[in-house]
Amino acid sequence: MTTIRDDGETIALFEPLMISEGSKHRSTLNDLALDLATRSAAFRSSLPASTASALADLIRSMNCYYSNLIEGHNTHPVDIEKALLGDYSTDPEKRDLQLEAKAHIEVQKWIDGDGLTEQPTSPASLLEIHRRFCELLPEDLLYVENPDTGERLPVVPGELRESDVVVGRHVAISPGAVPRFLDRLDEAYLRSGRIDSILAAACAHHRLLWVHPFLDGNGRVARLMSYAMLRQSLNTGGLWSIARGLARNEAAYKRHLQACDEPRRGDRDGRGNLSESALIAFTEFFLTICIDQVNFMEGLMKPDRLRDRIMIWAEEEIRAGTLPAKSDVVLKAVLFRGELGRSEVVELLGRSERTARRVTSALIDSGALKSTSSRAPLVLAFPAKLAGRWMSGLFPDE
Repeated sequence: MTTIRDDGETIALFEPLMISEGSKHRSTLNDLALDLATRSAAFRSSLPASTASALADLIRSMNCYYSNLIEGHNTHPVDIEKALLGDYSTDPEKRDLQLEAKAHIEVQKWIDGDGLTEQPTSPASLLEIHRRFCELLPEDLLYVENPDTGERLPVVPGELRESDVVVGRHVAISPGAVPRFLDRLDEAYLRSGRIDSILAAACAHHRLLWVHPFLDGNGRVARLMSYAMLRQSLNTGGLWSIARGLARNEAAYKRHLQACDEPRRGDRDGRGNLSESALIAFTEFFLTICIDQVNFMEGLMKPDRLRDRIMIWAEEEIRAGTLPAKSDVVLKAVLFRGELGRSEVVELLGRSERTARRVTSALIDSGALKSTSSRAPLVLAFPAKLAGRWMSGLFPDE
C-alpha cells in the first residue's frame, strides 16, 4: 500500500466557511435568502402536482445540460432525451457525452428520490454522488491528463484524489489532508436555521471546490451538492435550476470562485484566512442567480401564457397534418383539468372509440402527453424536443 502524502495543513486555511453574524452585509444576504424562499414556495404551490412532476423531468435534463456546459461539454437536451430512450449517436465522442449526460440525470433523479441518507455536505454523501456519477461514465471520460508530464491518471468513482492538483492559480491542499477538510466542511454546515441553510448552499459550493477532493468531477459534484442543499432547505421540488443561471453567467461565476480563493484583504475582511468579502460577493451573486431562475421559470409556466403557446403549437400541427383533428380539444382539457381519463376522451370528442384512441396515441407519440399505462390518465409532458416551442429560452435551439 502506498502512503498518501499529507502536508499537515490546518483546517483554518479555508476559514471562514460561513458569513459571520456580525458582518454588515449579513442583513442583505438574509433578505435575499428570504426572498428566494418566498418566491420558490409560491412557484411550486402554483403548479398542479401532475404538471410539477412532468416539469421536474425536463428540469433534470436542463440542469444536466447547463452543468456539463460549464465544463465545456455541450450535449443538447434533445440528444440527452434520446440517450434516456437508448438512442445514441454513432459518433463515439457524441455518444460518450450522451452517456455522461445520462449519468448526471440518474444522480439527480436519485437525489430527487431522497436517496441521500445524510446531509449533502457529509463526506459520505459527496463520495456517493461522485461514485454514482462516475460509475456510469464511459471509460474514455474516466481519465485526466497531467499537464506537466502528459501522464493519464485514472478517475476512480467515489474515491478521493491521491495526487496534487492545481486549478488556475489555486494550489489545492495535499491529498492526505482532504478527509479532515471534508469533515470540517460538514461540521460547519450542520445548521438548523432556514436562512443559514440557504446561505450555506452558496458558501459550501466554493469551499468544496477549494478542497477539490476528487481528481475530476468536482464541479458537477459541487453543483449537485448545492442543488440537494437548496432542495432540502427550500423544498424546491426540482422545478428550477441554479446551473442554468451559472452557465449563462459563466465568466462572472468563475471570476467569483477565483476571488474566493484569495487570502483575507486586511483587518476589515473578516477573521479567517480567506477573504470574507469575496465569499459575501459570491453568496450574493449565487442567491441573485437563484431568484432570477425562479422568476424565469414562473414566467414560463404562467397558466394562461403556457396554454396559449401549447394550443398554438397544436393548431399548427393539426394544419400540418402531423396531429389528427380534435387533438387540440384533448390537449386543452388536460391543460385545464391537470389530467384526463382515457374513457373521458370518447365523450369529450363525441366520436368513436377508435378515433379517440387514434388522437390519444398521436398526442403521446408527439411527446405532448404521457401516461404511466394504457389505463392510466393522460397528463401533460414536457419533452425537450418541444421545449423550444412551448418554453422559449429554457435552453438554446438545437
